[in-house]
Amino acid sequence: MAGSARTRTTAAHDVSPLAPREIMDIRQAAEYLGISPDSLYKYASEGVIPAFKLGNRWRFKRSLLESWIERQSSPTLVPAREKSIKPRQKKPAGRAR
Repeated sequence: MAGSARTRTTAAHDVSPLAPREIMDIRQAAEYLGISPDSLYKYASEGVIPAFKLGNRWRFKRSLLESWIERQSSPTLVPAREKSIKPRQKKPAGRAR
């Protein structure tokens, strides 16, 4: 029965190291989304993509990213959040004298 001790597993060992994580760091989330970590950092900082900070590091919850992707890919249901960009104002024309 010495060999049977090797075949026993616990719940902690049942999780594959390659299993997707619910909470991802910026590198993992960037890979999941297929964008660069620099772009993802910018989007998180601007509030474009759902993220939170744990200490001084950005973290991303997979389920929130999936919901965000669904909202972004179906614009007829929920419009994407757009930044309002104000056009530059022209300088007033000088008075003719």
